[in-house]
Amino acid sequence: MAATAGHSSLSNGGDGVIRFPLSPTSALVIQKGDITRWSVDGSSSAIVNPANERMLGGGGADGAIHRAAGPDLLQACYSVPEVGPGVRCPTGEARITPGFRLPASHVIHTVGPIYNSDSNPAASLASAYRNSLRVAKDNNIQYIAFPAISCGVFGYPYDEAATVAISTIREFRNDFKEIHFVLFLPDIYDAWLNKANEFLNN
Repeated sequence: MAATAGHSSLSNGGDGVIRFPLSPTSALVIQKGDITRWSVDGSSSAIVNPANERMLGGGGADGAIHRAAGPDLLQACYSVPEVGPGVRCPTGEARITPGFRLPASHVIHTVGPIYNSDSNPAASLASAYRNSLRVAKDNNIQYIAFPAISCGVFGYPYDEAATVAISTIREFRNDFKEIHFVLFLPDIYDAWLNKANEFLNN
């Protein structure tokens, strides 16, 4: 699918970029790729970092985002005030920092639930998406890209996570120009695509 003005740089002839209308003015875009390389409109775009409560980097996408953004991102995270001992962003909440060396202008850090130890993982995961979108809206972000929150070491089953993710972003169908999911693993991409077809093509 060829890119048009204002669309993701990852859409440039790349495979696996599928668009769904959310409203007359908003689209959901599901694509394979590396979220650290994603950008649309440099001044009003954000990627979502699946962080831990300390917000000081980690493994998986969290570590990759910190490496791509450079050391200034870690310093910006240190400056976020703790709300408890070692906790800058409790599970289900979100915080925003600049993007520094990333193509996107901002990073929204959110903490998803650990599937097997959260008493209500679906509610916590929905809160992570919802609060990320609220923070983005409050900061005039028009384009936002999510990874599959909690689907790595936090162990969230892909189909269940996709159901929560897509049903939650539909609440914000009039608030953004584009909401992207940039998904690294083929199995996760397939799960998201199946749920988008189920929820958005009926």
